[in-house]
Amino acid sequence: MINVLNVEELTQTVGDNIRALRLQKNLTQEALAAQAGVSLSALRHLESGQGANLTTLIRVVRALDRQEWLQALAPQITINPLHMTPTRGARQRARGRRKQRTHGQAS
Repeated sequence: MINVLNVEELTQTVGDNIRALRLQKNLTQEALAAQAGVSLSALRHLESGQGANLTTLIRVVRALDRQEWLQALAPQITINPLHMTPTRGARQRARGRRKQRTHGQAS
């Protein structure tokens, strides 16, 4: 159902999930902010769905030991060997035989 959420709803959902995980780990906002290396107000904004910058989100997610949440944001890129082969330009139409000039004829 996450595809139908607008930005505000998604921001609120992320904040709710972070708050729930913090409470599950029995951490206060102050303790988590200190552990994550972010300000208390930044954590409060994140949890309340008011938004936060990406650095705050990453630090808090790491402090909660949920790095797998970040994998969707930065997936491992794999290279398909078929994409490494050089592509040829568009095929050109084969030309017909040219008529040879005979010596002494003017064009």
